[in-house]
Amino acid sequence: MGLFSWRSKSKAASAPSSGGRDAKAETIAHLKGFVASHSGCEAFIEPPTRVTQTTMVIVADTGEWTRRRVPDEATARKLAQQLSLPAFDVNLSGYPSRMREWNEKHRKSLG
Repeated sequence: MGLFSWRSKSKAASAPSSGGRDAKAETIAHLKGFVASHSGCEAFIEPPTRVTQTTMVIVADTGEWTRRRVPDEATARKLAQQLSLPAFDVNLSGYPSRMREWNEKHRKSLG
């Protein structure tokens, strides 16, 4: 089974398959681009909730971050491995303080 190969009972699963492939390719390209342009990246896997599916947050050493949906935890871990990133379960590790500090700094500059 390949990366991002999953079956879903959601309405999105009934969409044309090329759209799903495009979304998967865009997600992978975005994450690869973020990792390539930021140093010291780590992956934090967020479990699914009633409102969202599993997500992966990549945090750079500056605290800048990006989040994307992934099919499940196993896929997130495979992707992190492909990107040569350490992966953490956010429920066990929490978010790094540098991420909170980056958010606070940028929240103040916007307001």
